[in-house]
Amino acid sequence: MCDEDLMEHFQAGTVEAFNILVDRYSERLMHYLFSFLGDKKRCEDLLQETFLRVYRNRHSYQRIAKFSTWLYTIAGNLARSEYRKRKRRRMYSIQSVNRDNEEYEMAIPDETFSPDKHAESTLQDKYIQDALDQIPPNFREVVVLRDIQQLAYDEIAEITGLPMGTVKSRINRGRTKLQGLLRDIYPFILEAHEEVEPF
Repeated sequence: MCDEDLMEHFQAGTVEAFNILVDRYSERLMHYLFSFLGDKKRCEDLLQETFLRVYRNRHSYQRIAKFSTWLYTIAGNLARSEYRKRKRRRMYSIQSVNRDNEEYEMAIPDETFSPDKHAESTLQDKYIQDALDQIPPNFREVVVLRDIQQLAYDEIAEITGLPMGTVKSRINRGRTKLQGLLRDIYPFILEAHEEVEPF
């Protein structure tokens, strides 16, 4: 059943439909929030708050919008608000955002677990997260939405409220900054990503 059908069932009173949506999106949203903020504990709180808002505002959702766009808009607004609060509370280096969560990783079941491959993958994830922490949040958000969450450009534009041209420009600039940060330690990162078409 597609997301939009599930939302219709949920709006009609079927709570199980909401539970399916939570299961479907929890890991992806957690990864998105963590890539944006780099704080596991706070991201868990924001994930709960996102789904709480979905629950409370279920009747404001209209099927003319993709459910995923609506959901990421809620999560993105919460993440941006949290980022602004942190900036107001104390000034600190973006590079330090992830220091308390260096060993954090998403649990992905792997039947063919190899300690060597696992260690290499964890190290690569840390390099990528550290690099993401160092680029400005307006670039970080769109790069995460496009290259990690695999959302379409028009969806990103709707989630962020930015014009399409700005979205594409920020993705290009964000990728360039990441490539510069990662070139020495992880030279092949982002090579597989497609080039943004000219606009």
